Amino acid sequence: MAVKAALFDLDGTLTNTLDDIANAMNRALRLHGLPEFPVNDYRYLVGDGVKKLAERASRGRTELEDSVRREYQQYYQAHTQVLTAPYDGVPDMLRELQRRGVRLAVFSNKPHADTCGVVAHYFPDVAFDIVRGQMEGVPVKPDPAGALAIAEAMAIAPDEFVYLGDTGTDMRCAVNAGMRPIGVLWGFRTAEELLESGAEALLEHPSQLMGLLGMSD
Repeated sequence: MAVKAALFDLDGTLTNTLDDIANAMNRALRLHGLPEFPVNDYRYLVGDGVKKLAERASRGRTELEDSVRREYQQYYQAHTQVLTAPYDGVPDMLRELQRRGVRLAVFSNKPHADTCGVVAHYFPDVAFDIVRGQMEGVPVKPDPAGALAIAEAMAIAPDEFVYLGDTGTDMRCAVNAGMRPIGVLWGFRTAEELLESGAEALLEHPSQLMGLLGMSD
């Protein structure tokens, strides 16, 4: 079936947000007297929403999790564009998909306002149909509810979507939603995790997507 739409994760897929996330959370941890994490450790702390991030970062100090989360969110909302940047080749990939009539959407476990802010700042010339982050009342990925709601709003069947993401959470969400799961290797996790979670193909660089979709010139 021809691909009509592409749904993208944000952190680790379109943009490398790791440093800004790490700086904001390490600051929150310092303020609460908790040990910080090396930036690279955040590859495995992120991906399942801000509540889970705060829970993991608090290292079992359950009484501090909510306060750590609030401090993190307040600071991060004002510092989402310090060290964050699109991955090499991503803007070109998005523009090429758009040129060929493939409709685009973003679905992230990052809070909705942060997701919209990052996308608007780094991809101002890309016409996404929908940009959606974590919202109250909508379960986080890998629950497929959010992805299916996006497909419904775009009036495109789930099996006509490719879903690009960098974590097992993304691949499971794609599988659960009946979308085509494509893992990206430039993000936060390993090929093994992506394949074990259902990825049908892996990309080493954004420029490979068009060939995978049979759209290369």
